[in-house]
Amino acid sequence: MALLERVSTLLRANLNDLVEKAEDPERMLKQIVLDMENQIMQVKTQVAVAVADEHLLAKKRAEHEAESADWRRKAELAVDKSRDDLARAALERALSHEQLVAGFAAQAEDQKHEADNLRQALRKLEQKLNETRAHCEMLIAEHRRAKVVGRATKARQEVGTKQENTLNRMKSRVHVKVAENAAASEVLTPESLEDSFRALESSDKVEVLLNEIKSRRTAK
Repeated sequence: MALLERVSTLLRANLNDLVEKAEDPERMLKQIVLDMENQIMQVKTQVAVAVADEHLLAKKRAEHEAESADWRRKAELAVDKSRDDLARAALERALSHEQLVAGFAAQAEDQKHEADNLRQALRKLEQKLNETRAHCEMLIAEHRRAKVVGRATKARQEVGTKQENTLNRMKSRVHVKVAENAAASEVLTPESLEDSFRALESSDKVEVLLNEIKSRRTAK
């Protein structure tokens, strides 16, 4: 029956493969859960109908068994009264009811088999539903953790990038300052040396002039 074929398709579904292939695994699993819940309701309805039909067929079988037994008693009564014609008619009725008993018995057996299949499918589908629900809950938890970790990683990256940019700017400023100082030092150093030499030369000239004055004063 079509219902059991749909149930069989759901039972054969490999959840791990479906999750890996789905663009939105969480949504896909939720949809499977809804499909299973819907199929479970249908299977439960079919089980109830199958069981009810099984009981009805068993009841009909019992009724015809009782009818057959009753007509056999009537046939025996007719034989006791030497009414073979009535006995034959009663036995024909008994045989007719026995044929119906056999037919209802076969139908009841088939119905019982169908009901058992539906019950088994229902148990398997309920087990698969529990498995799918658990899988869906785990996936949702994984997605939530991934989102939290992703946000934390992004925040760390942003902070790290800002810190790196700040450090790079500070390094650039330091490098510029060092370069400026070095340039200033290179410019100022020659001037300081020249000043020193000029000071020495000036000092020597003063000494020469002083000695000249002293010599002239002595000569007088």
